Amino acid sequence: MKEGKSATDMVAEAKQQVENLSPDQVEAELAKGNATLIDIRESEELKQYGKIAGSVHAPRGMLEFYADPAQPYHKPEFDKNSRLILHCASGSRSALATATLNKMGYRNVAHLDGGFKAWRECGKSVEQHEE
Repeated sequence: MKEGKSATDMVAEAKQQVENLSPDQVEAELAKGNATLIDIRESEELKQYGKIAGSVHAPRGMLEFYADPAQPYHKPEFDKNSRLILHCASGSRSALATATLNKMGYRNVAHLDGGFKAWRECGKSVEQHEE
């Protein structure tokens, strides 16, 4: 009997299918002003650790609903014609989420490999999250 894939297997598979960006690459894209950074961490994580300036909060559990224009929860930041970069705490959830957006027809989407943790470890700017 086949047991299925583990979460680790699914993340590794997703990272092979999506565009993985370093903190420096993400910072460069944001500086150009043509990308939207989507923070998919939970609200508690933003309160505790802060956020990357200018990022849009879209918790992972709502991603598909925010990204689908036919849903009442759709957020305008989710535009299939725009450059979207997703991030989570360490890069696992955002890899899976980026793969999901690809399945939903988003073609110009990537994720911050290593997530918020890698961003902070590189000494990049973080700000307090305000409700």
